[in-house]
Amino acid sequence: MDKRHDTFTDLHLGTPIWFTLLARLLPVALFAQFVTAGLGLFFDAQLIGLHMALGFTLALPPLGLLAGALLVPRLRGFAWWASVLFLLYLVQVALAAGGNPLPMSLHPANGALLLAASLVLLFKVERRRGQLQPASKA
Repeated sequence: MDKRHDTFTDLHLGTPIWFTLLARLLPVALFAQFVTAGLGLFFDAQLIGLHMALGFTLALPPLGLLAGALLVPRLRGFAWWASVLFLLYLVQVALAAGGNPLPMSLHPANGALLLAASLVLLFKVERRRGQLQPASKA
């Protein structure tokens, strides 16, 4: 039985650039969501519209990461975190769509969980990419 961590399988094949870019884009876009929401609440209410539009386009990175983790065999080690990200995204949309103040009040907290999960996945992707780098001789 192979004792390597699942995200380190088939390292010689590399990590697809599109998967790496999606993993890098997601935390940046989620941070932009926090910024646009905060600025929209305190300075310019029109930014809430940008927050909503960006939120809908944010479906693409979690969906792409999940599809990659499920369909590309060497990325199967990312399937758990990609699934968590996609599920948290769905919860985020559901919380935003609800008219009840209680679920909507959980929207920022779920957003923070989504950002944290995206950073964990990014760390794992970069760790896999780092395994390909030859050790430097000091």
